[in-house]
Amino acid sequence: MSDPQEPLRLGVDRDRCVGAGMCALTAPGIFDQDDDEGLVVLLAPAPDPQHRAAARMAAGLCPAGAITLRSPEPTDP
Repeated sequence: MSDPQEPLRLGVDRDRCVGAGMCALTAPGIFDQDDDEGLVVLLAPAPDPQHRAAARMAAGLCPAGAITLRSPEPTDP
């Protein structure tokens, strides 16, 4: 299981989104839905540590698999 304090980058695929709204309900500071189609809107692609667990849960609850989680790429010095 991943560390909830580990840096996290989120991505969304609006083409896969079905507008179920689980992401916006689970992590409202990170996800929202647009007014036109109800599709996912990513508000925070790099959530703060206190919101990472909710972001991971939202990704797991997404029925369409429209949310991706990844660790940020390391930067060269």
